[in-house]
Amino acid sequence: MLERILPLPASSFPAVRSGPDRERGRMGHLVAAVVPDGADPFEFAVAAEVFGSPRPEIPGWAYEFVLASAGGVAAIVGGARLHTDHDLAVLSRADTVVVPGGEVHRPNDPSVVAAVAAAAARGARVLSFCSGAFVLAEAGLLDGRRATTHWKFTGEFRRRFPRVQVDPNVLFVDEGDVLTSAGTAAGIDLALHVVRRDLGAEAARVVARRMVVPPHREGGQAQFIDGASTPRVRPDELAGVLTWARRSLEHDLSVASLAARANMSERTFARRFKETTGTTPFRWLLVQRLQRAQELLETSDLDVDHVARRAGFGSAANLREHFRRELDTTPSAYRRCFAGSRCGA
Repeated sequence: MLERILPLPASSFPAVRSGPDRERGRMGHLVAAVVPDGADPFEFAVAAEVFGSPRPEIPGWAYEFVLASAGGVAAIVGGARLHTDHDLAVLSRADTVVVPGGEVHRPNDPSVVAAVAAAAARGARVLSFCSGAFVLAEAGLLDGRRATTHWKFTGEFRRRFPRVQVDPNVLFVDEGDVLTSAGTAAGIDLALHVVRRDLGAEAARVVARRMVVPPHREGGQAQFIDGASTPRVRPDELAGVLTWARRSLEHDLSVASLAARANMSERTFARRFKETTGTTPFRWLLVQRLQRAQELLETSDLDVDHVARRAGFGSAANLREHFRRELDTTPSAYRRCFAGSRCGA
């Protein structure tokens, strides 16, 4: 499946709690980021930026954000100690728990693992950034499921957690109530995906614009993996061809036509394309066309036949088949879920 957007069933947003929180008038969706010893500040700062910053321009924004740590203090990367307002007890009432990456080559704090497991058992949604997936796996939340983590830790992850279907090539994986992301900056991709799933496509675009980042990055981790034998490719070598292809999705784009435009043989073009993008021309075009179709379904009143032609699928039947296979939904269901902005620009 594509990692861009999986419209899986999710609880209504924002979650309304019962008990003391509700009595005090708290009606928001509580996001708690756990800061383990050895945490990278960038990663829990991503969670704070996306879920903790006020967004008055987005109607319905109801996230409340807290940082938590074992005992209220954590030793973080850089030689600093972070004092948090909350200890792990706050996870017992969190709606979403975020676990940033920590130290991989030493045991995870059992109290953190237990608190995350208990939150998930209670029904909280759990996210991990980078090596935070090790905590989720140790808590038993990933057994039999697809997940990802930083490509550098894939071997160690597979050795320690053989029951997890680890995919090192994607930026994030959405399994509904448990979501994992790849190295560091992929936490931004996952956090924006969660906003999109909770509040809609336009909300994610608004947050991305505020952060000056793309609402969705193309490709997966493959384009970032080290490889001493990989030839160096000029960053702009295929830029013109990719730009032209994005503008010409409604046409019949073959590898031969793309290679001719790049002044390369088909074999050389296919090799350079994989080196540059981390995927094949066919897969890249499919992703571009699906994204174009999603955009048209979200923002236009075109019927499915017109959307299919504009996105390069040719027919509504072909579009439906790719939506079913790649996104596990239909164009009509996708439009009902994401069309009609629920937030301001």
